[in-house]
Amino acid sequence: MMATTVLASVLSTATASLAADAKPAALIIAQGGLGDQSYNDLAFAGFKRAIEAVGIDGRPVESKDVVAQAADVLRRAADADFGLIVDLEYSHGEPMLEVAPDYPDTTFAILNQVQKGDNIVSVLFQEQEGSYLAGMLAAQVTTDTSIKGINAEPVLGVIGGTKSAGIDKFIAGFIEGAKAVNPDIDVKVAYSNNFADPALGQQMAKAMFEEGADIIYQVAGGTGIGVIQAAKDSGHYAIGVDGDQDGLAPGNVLTSMVKRTDVAVENVVKQYAAGDKLGGKTLAFGLKEDGVGLSEMKYTKDIIPAAYLEKVEQAKADIISGKIKVWNVVDQGYPDYLK
Repeated sequence: MMATTVLASVLSTATASLAADAKPAALIIAQGGLGDQSYNDLAFAGFKRAIEAVGIDGRPVESKDVVAQAADVLRRAADADFGLIVDLEYSHGEPMLEVAPDYPDTTFAILNQVQKGDNIVSVLFQEQEGSYLAGMLAAQVTTDTSIKGINAEPVLGVIGGTKSAGIDKFIAGFIEGAKAVNPDIDVKVAYSNNFADPALGQQMAKAMFEEGADIIYQVAGGTGIGVIQAAKDSGHYAIGVDGDQDGLAPGNVLTSMVKRTDVAVENVVKQYAAGDKLGGKTLAFGLKEDGVGLSEMKYTKDIIPAAYLEKVEQAKADIISGKIKVWNVVDQGYPDYLK
């Protein structure tokens, strides 16, 4: 016990010393901005925890046109002498390859993709794994008319922010999980082409509910808040994404596919502050690493039959063991049902 305490003290002192010498960290906020109650907010929470824990300075960086200004945003952050730049914006992958070599003493971290570079660390999530579980749950619930707000038709919906590999990774996993329950299920897919317009999300979800869907998976950032509102207004269900969004409309969010961007960002910042060489590495977070998964379903678990939840838990175990391998559009291209 005494030796362990002394060792922990020594490690803590060493980390504090390294952190004291570390340059500040920046977090580049993605489309949708802070306040999306989803991807950006969750990542920022992990960022704040990390800089407070290790004692370095850090701040978020937002841009009104984060996509078009990609290279400028990255260069301004590097010129401002940030030692670590964690980038949440998917479209910044290619511009980062252009910018990073000009700042060899700066560590760049990009989420949701792999980019090669001596000073680039890639952070991946296996979103398709968590989405598969959400699809399995939704496909079982969608024909169970004993549950309030559910019709007898096997129809689900998904609203994505943009048609891109980063978003379709979620959608393909969801459809695959749904089809594992019912191969003939109809999953309607639409894209908002916007991550910050709740009114648009609400309008699109309303139309999808009117077409027979009773559960809609939102993968559209702030736009998805409108999908959840439409579920509440119609008495149907939404599935949240990234953060635990169950509480945004208690009882009308069936579950949320939680993507632990906070855990990943916190991990990267702490490793940076500890002096670890991150450049050239790829860090992966899936079901096995507790990087993705379903929410606790605090407001809906009591209305979902135990047999449905048991089937989802078995699928989770099978994915972790490798018995089930969920399709990944980033590595494998698009399956026929999503082309």
